[in-house]
Amino acid sequence: VVSDYDDAVFHNYDLHRYGLVRRLLGDKIDRVMASSALVMAGNAYLAQRARQAGAASVEIVPTVVDASAYNVFPRSETERRARIGWVGTPSTWRRYMVPMLPMLTSLARQHGAVIRNVGGATSEAPHPYLEVLPWSEDREVQFIQEMDIGLMPLDDSPWSRGKCGFKLIQYMACGLPVVASPVGVNGEIVEHGVNGFLATTEEEWREAISRLLGDPSLRLHMGATGRQKVEQQFSLQVWAPRVARLLKSVVEGGRR
Repeated sequence: VVSDYDDAVFHNYDLHRYGLVRRLLGDKIDRVMASSALVMAGNAYLAQRARQAGAASVEIVPTVVDASAYNVFPRSETERRARIGWVGTPSTWRRYMVPMLPMLTSLARQHGAVIRNVGGATSEAPHPYLEVLPWSEDREVQFIQEMDIGLMPLDDSPWSRGKCGFKLIQYMACGLPVVASPVGVNGEIVEHGVNGFLATTEEEWREAISRLLGDPSLRLHMGATGRQKVEQQFSLQVWAPRVARLLKSVVEGGRR
């Protein structure tokens, strides 16, 4: 058995609000990890949990994208408003983005920009600085390519520490500079001041986004640096052979 984790799914049980669920199922995922010949974990937080559970072998395998499917979109800065972008679900939009909307709409107004929400459709009233698009597998990459900045705010919670930064990797693969909370693996993916910015306070978020909105050349430079990092560290092209070798080693080990 090989198990793979890119979310802290064990917290669905060990941190459940009902004590009975915690008592009966709190170690459910730990038992799966312990019985696996190999656990592939998307980050160090998940890997540490697997080791604590007694997994025989643990390897960190990051979330990746197919670099050939995510291309950098040619940008003409004079033809349209800059887009501050985000991709996710309605629940994560409400949790992480809605509290930031007053600050974001203020920045959008100040810089003549627009906030793009992909997949987080809500019942909020239409807003002149907010465009809401339905998520589509066929058009997701295009929607990201048309952005100019990618955002990934998180709270510093156990669940968030288990996230693997997929949004950031998607943004960077499309040549976008990013702004993210320094939670979990985000702090490894984002090199502050190199391919984006890490921000905790509202003032840090405002300063980072404002700087990027006001400097198209900085956006292009950081975006190109981020794209290079994805190609080297977070691409299917790099990791597919590595995962194949890991799986082969498990099979060969089981034959002995």
